[in-house]
Amino acid sequence: MALQLGDTAPDFTADSTEGTIKFHEYLGDSWGILFSHPKDFTPVCTTELGEVARLKGEFDKRNTKVVGVSVDSVESHRSWLQDITDATGQSLNYPLLGDEDHKVSDLYGMIHPNASDTLTVRSVFVIGPDKKVKLIITYPASTGRNFDEILRVLDSLQLTAGYFVSTPVNWKEGEDVIISPAIDDESAKEKFPKGFRKVKDYLRFTPQPDR
Repeated sequence: MALQLGDTAPDFTADSTEGTIKFHEYLGDSWGILFSHPKDFTPVCTTELGEVARLKGEFDKRNTKVVGVSVDSVESHRSWLQDITDATGQSLNYPLLGDEDHKVSDLYGMIHPNASDTLTVRSVFVIGPDKKVKLIITYPASTGRNFDEILRVLDSLQLTAGYFVSTPVNWKEGEDVIISPAIDDESAKEKFPKGFRKVKDYLRFTPQPDR
C-alpha cells in the first residue's frame, strides 16, 4: 500500500555523501524533507540540488533537515558535486543518499513503473518531529520542483500544527489565516486576541497568531 499522509515515515539506514544516515535518529526532534531526484549528471536535477543548497539557511531557520536520494551510488554522487557547484554556484551542504538497491525508493514508493521502472520520480516528503508524513508531492522527471512552494507549505504545516488555524489559498508567511470552524466565536475571542473578521459563520480570518 502506498505511503499516505499521517503514516509513520519508514525508518532506514543508508550510506550518504555525509556518511551513514540512520534516518529517524538523524532527524531527531527536527522536521525533515526527503526528496528524490531521478539520476545524477542530468540537467534538471543539477539545478534542483543547487537550489536546495542555496536555500539551506531557510530550512535551518525552520528546524528542518533536508535529505536527497536517488538510485545512484554515493560514489556517483560525489563525482557529480563539482558539476553542481560549477553550474549553480552552490556547494552541496546536505546529505545525498545512495540507493542502488532501491531500498529507500521502495519504502517510499519513489519508483513509478509506468513512468520509469528504474529511476525515481521527483518525490517530496515532509516529515514532522513525530515522524509522521505531513506532505507528499510528486513531480514527473521532466518538471523541476518549485522549492519556494515547498518552503511555503512547510511554513503552513508548522503554523497549523501549533494553532487552531488553517491557511487559505495562496497564503504566504505573515498573511491572515483561517480560524478552525470547530472553535466558536467566544472561544475565538480568547484564543485570538488580535480579533477576527467574519465572512461566513464557518469562514473567519485572523492575523497570523505567532507574529
